[in-house]
Amino acid sequence: MINPGKLFQLEPGQKRRKLALTFGELERDIAGIAEHGTEYNFPGMTRAEYTKTVARIVMDDPKLPESAAEELKKLIEAEDFDERRVCNFARNSLLAIIGTFPAEWDLVIAPHSNESFCVQNRKFFKGVSVYAEDIRSPFNIGSIFRTAEAMGCENVFISPNCTDPNQSRALRSGMGCIETLGYKRCSLEELPQDKPVFVLETGGTPITEFSFPKEGIVIIGSEELGVSPEALKRADYGRVSIPMTGLKASLNVGVAFGILMQAWVQLLSD
Repeated sequence: MINPGKLFQLEPGQKRRKLALTFGELERDIAGIAEHGTEYNFPGMTRAEYTKTVARIVMDDPKLPESAAEELKKLIEAEDFDERRVCNFARNSLLAIIGTFPAEWDLVIAPHSNESFCVQNRKFFKGVSVYAEDIRSPFNIGSIFRTAEAMGCENVFISPNCTDPNQSRALRSGMGCIETLGYKRCSLEELPQDKPVFVLETGGTPITEFSFPKEGIVIIGSEELGVSPEALKRADYGRVSIPMTGLKASLNVGVAFGILMQAWVQLLSD
């Protein structure tokens, strides 16, 4: 953690970015998932006192809107002091001044689990897997892993042409789930032969009518082209679609996968 006194020596833009990073580190520490080397260790000051000190520095920023300064003041002086809420509000206020959206900054400082995560205690639905075919975006592949872990997939398979899940942006958007789940890179032909395989693609059975298997592998395709003709042939269990009414009728692959997993898990949990 940076000494608050040194922040006054920085140029305004550099100070804001340093503060935004600091609040991100504090949020992770408060949540108990600080990355190695970023744990709170500032001498002579409790973490709560430190948080209030750096938050007051944000309050003094001439570009901070008056309404934001008043809200931050209330949070700092609240009898039931909520460290994490102060950090989150201060960080997002700084990002608004910097001109960076929180979603973009999250790729840099979003809290995510570290190597101490107890993988052996993870709960999952046995035999439920996803095969990501030719996903090019690191953000999307990380999002797919995050959803797969959250919704209880046992395994993640990726095609030979998928982007590397160990790419830095994939790891950041995956929030620790890539390390937790692991993955196997394989071709369609190398997928397990003893599990039903189906695809998420347009032109199939509506998701509300689809009979999900108790165990199986769902194939999700690339952002531009969807699943390949070879994947459609491999899908011996069929094709499921998400009905849409919008003009574009288009969903991000990670969002579509999340919708599918919710429907599948709901059936498995009944």
